[in-house]
Amino acid sequence: MPANFLHGVETVEVTKGARPVRQVKTAVIGLIGTAPVHHLDAGDRRINDPFLVLSDRDAGRLAGPALSGYTVPQALDAIADQGRGTVIVINVFDPAVHKTAVAAEAATLGADGTVALAHGDIIQATVKSQDGTVTYAAGADYSLDRVTGTLTRLTAGAITAGASLTVDYDYGDPSKVTAADIIGSVDVAGRRLGMQGFLNSYNLFGMFPKILIAPVYCTQTSVAVELEVLAAASKCRGIALIDAPIGTTRDQAITGRGPSGAINFGFSSERVVLCYPHLKVHDAATGATRLEPYSQRLAGVIAATDDEFGYWFSPSNKVIKGIVGAERDLSAMINDPTSDVNLLNEAGIVTIFNSFGTGLRTWGNRSSAWPASTAQGNFIQTRRTADMVHESLEYAMLQFIDLPINDALIDSIVETGNAFIRTLIGRGALTIGSRCEFNKEKNPPTELAAGHLTFDLIFCPPPPAERITFESFIDITLLANLGG
Repeated sequence: MPANFLHGVETVEVTKGARPVRQVKTAVIGLIGTAPVHHLDAGDRRINDPFLVLSDRDAGRLAGPALSGYTVPQALDAIADQGRGTVIVINVFDPAVHKTAVAAEAATLGADGTVALAHGDIIQATVKSQDGTVTYAAGADYSLDRVTGTLTRLTAGAITAGASLTVDYDYGDPSKVTAADIIGSVDVAGRRLGMQGFLNSYNLFGMFPKILIAPVYCTQTSVAVELEVLAAASKCRGIALIDAPIGTTRDQAITGRGPSGAINFGFSSERVVLCYPHLKVHDAATGATRLEPYSQRLAGVIAATDDEFGYWFSPSNKVIKGIVGAERDLSAMINDPTSDVNLLNEAGIVTIFNSFGTGLRTWGNRSSAWPASTAQGNFIQTRRTADMVHESLEYAMLQFIDLPINDALIDSIVETGNAFIRTLIGRGALTIGSRCEFNKEKNPPTELAAGHLTFDLIFCPPPPAERITFESFIDITLLANLGG
């Protein structure tokens, strides 16, 4: 009540009761890698600066052409093939740093007035006469396709037909991007670089990425372990998808789970999903088949599953779109515990199922926490559902923070939690009996006096039907029914 004197009537608005809980977004992919940003308009170039991709138009405008060696355009195409997905992208390729210089390359124009330089992906070029005494002007004397590296003489310019030229140029070299570039750091100005930039996502876009991928680079253990750190509950609260290196055999993938392993599969974390093998994709530019990381397609499948069915559905046993095969032929039979795919799943590795008439499917429900942990949290969708419940309720509590502790506040918080949980039960995301409670034994007067409230959150996401068993009985007494 106001402290000032009043001789009359007033109305004081009091807000109490349950509040709606805004569910956090789960189908958000965090992609870090390399993009040829020097081919983009200056205003669209992003280096160590997160940007949002919601469509193929965004991908083309902000990530550039799909050139060999760059991971971001390829990954965005793989994700888009699955049909859904919001992607927060960080490009670490810097054309001012990650480049190779070519000095005085000899180039003789052909009969059609063109010549192809030894390299495409040109960042900048200087074209001179053969003796180096004349420097020609781009747009007046010649044009240069910087993607392909094709130089064309302009008839109105000063270059003569069939002339021999020398060209100094820099071309993009993504092979110079290191694990340190991907992992990133915080610079002296306080700017987050590399994957650390994902920690800025909430303030930039109102959401954190929940599915973290670093295609190609995650095969390095140093990058993989940092993705796990970033996926932790104290940071992005998501999962990290980690690929085995190209060329890994089935036995090497399984051995990689143990102390004798030589690959990046030495994890036991609910927040790390191990992906094997690489996938085969048709390359329209070359007309041949190339290998690409499984993680980027699985990320798209998870996002599409979230949007179409719900985050409480397992991403396993879903068709992978846009691929023509897998790097390894793995035996797959739904009723054979000794098949390759079952052995990989048993080791906590998500793989590819391909049997007669099934197409190529994701196969595996469990994170790398399995088999060390047998708790239900080792199921991928259980971990992700729990994350969503926790984070959604935490954000909803902002409107209750610093209000006076009394019965009305306690009731409002409990009912807010239970209203949200009832909605999730109705959708099938949680099982019946899930609830939020205030336990007086956990809230002694000393804690309440310190301004600390504790609530019990009791819930269970439905586990996936990973194993179905039929018990078969041959009952000879049924023969008694013969003859009517």
